[in-house]
Amino acid sequence: MTPEYFYALVEEALESLPEEIARTMDNVDVVVESWPTQEQLLSAGVTPGRGTLFGLYQGVPLTRRNRAYTLMPPDKITIFQGPITAMRKTDEAIRTQVRWTVIHEIAHHFGISDDRLRELGRY
Repeated sequence: MTPEYFYALVEEALESLPEEIARTMDNVDVVVESWPTQEQLLSAGVTPGRGTLFGLYQGVPLTRRNRAYTLMPPDKITIFQGPITAMRKTDEAIRTQVRWTVIHEIAHHFGISDDRLRELGRY
């Protein structure tokens, strides 16, 4: 799968968000990278041989922002093409995983933890 096609899937997932969610997102960039770095894996608690990382949210969730949150660089949501395309073999499976990953990382932007996402059946 070409990087351009994969990026189009990420854009498709973002465009499919409910308008209220998309409008409420603030100061966040969504990017695509091939593979997570060692530093990104460690920051997400992924150790060698113990899982993979499809996406990563880095920033200050909306629920933790206060008046001191000014002139800050954008939060960053990274979607990793390599792990997704390695684990999901069909175009439809990749599209589905991209959408789930985008939604999962956006949930972190809104302050929703992995534990809460598990409770909701969204992990």
